[in-house]
Amino acid sequence: MGICRKKRHSTEEKEAVFLRKKITLTRAIALAVGTMVGSGIFISPKGVLKNSGNVGISLLVWLACGILSLFGALSYADLGTSITKSGGHYIYLLETLGPLPAFLRLWAEFVMIRPANMAVVSLAFGRYLIEPFFAPCNVPPLAVKLITTTGVTLVIALNCWSVSWSANIQTVLTALKMVTIGLVIVPGMMALGNGHYENFHDSFDTTSLVIEKLPLAFYSGMFAYGGWFYLNFVTEEIVNPKRNIPLAVVISLTVVTVGYLLTNVSYYAILTPQEILNSDAVAVSFADKGFKSISSVIPVLVALSCFGALNGGIFAASRMLFAAAREGQWPALFSMIHLQRHTPLPALILMLPLIYVMVSIGDLYGLLNFYSFARWLFIGLVTLGLMIHRYRHPEVPRPFKVPLVIPLVFTIACFFIVGMSLYSDPVNTSIGCAITLSGLPVYYLVVQKTRIPRCCTSKFNAMTVKLQILMKVAHQEVQTY
Repeated sequence: MGICRKKRHSTEEKEAVFLRKKITLTRAIALAVGTMVGSGIFISPKGVLKNSGNVGISLLVWLACGILSLFGALSYADLGTSITKSGGHYIYLLETLGPLPAFLRLWAEFVMIRPANMAVVSLAFGRYLIEPFFAPCNVPPLAVKLITTTGVTLVIALNCWSVSWSANIQTVLTALKMVTIGLVIVPGMMALGNGHYENFHDSFDTTSLVIEKLPLAFYSGMFAYGGWFYLNFVTEEIVNPKRNIPLAVVISLTVVTVGYLLTNVSYYAILTPQEILNSDAVAVSFADKGFKSISSVIPVLVALSCFGALNGGIFAASRMLFAAAREGQWPALFSMIHLQRHTPLPALILMLPLIYVMVSIGDLYGLLNFYSFARWLFIGLVTLGLMIHRYRHPEVPRPFKVPLVIPLVFTIACFFIVGMSLYSDPVNTSIGCAITLSGLPVYYLVVQKTRIPRCCTSKFNAMTVKLQILMKVAHQEVQTY
């Protein structure tokens, strides 16, 4: 009887609808490294150099961004091992600062941050993939956008199909990313070994340094490291998160910071600062000048690197919408999971339309500055919330507890960068602020206490049921936190 009952329980759990724990330590490292090493290291050097003014300070910005990202990731690891729900920034704001900041973060994420971020990565994917076919001519913008939208659609379809497939492809693409970075580092180190130091002369010449532009340099640098927080979006799907989240964070950020510094040194060993500033695809310019024998391969490898970052970002971000719907701050349909595939299908599909809109805009650096304000404001609020939560709830078990100085330094840095950006780029920053605040009436009219007429609510519920049947999705049946 005991064996029969055990078998029945096992079968019921196998058939139940919930997100499985399929992210091992290896997959967690691959997700973190794979989402950090995307388009950033191949497009951000131009933005960092342009706004830092010289080679020496640009390298210091890259190192500072790595250390800051490690501080942020360690703070998030503290939160992720004590608040065990998936959802990342949204859940931590909800648990530490309350429902309004959490909803504004969610609103900014859906309307602005996620579509713009995915557009930046996917446009880099499209540009690098198609560049070799048009060389030496300029690539038509329309061709880049068509390839980009195809890539985004493919990634969404892959994530809808299988968690395991997405995770395995992420692991393979992460290995390819490290090969790509290696192919950039080796010729650069060889050039330095042969005495090519000319691009490092007067590295700290401050005549071209404009202090108020430094936050924009940090935006570009932090964008390249963006991805260290994605593990916290999928906490419920990580095997042994109390051990594997901190381990994955430390390993991945150490690897990426060292890799980024060596890659930038290699860029400067081969290309002059002016050549970097004139290039729309730094890695391609680097390969053309320093590694001609395989210069046609580099853009393809970079495109695959961007594809991996796109895959990891979409995989993680869909869990935020899923978590918000489960908490009642987003329509219930988006908290549902496919009956056979066990993927958050509605949350994934919802991201497509706005990504297409952002892709149609097509301005990489404009998009980067546009969404960075809201992203870093809310990340700073999350680490502020960690300190407040530690003070208010000392009794909460914390399997991984960081010294308070780490979130304090990170919070101050985030708020400083955000504050300075209001002065450096007031137009894009103001647009980002306005879009974030546009969530206030939505929260007070719909979320906090619904003021929608009953007839509209009943129609909305009927539509939800029809979509549920069409998509073959249902609510989670097993609690995973």
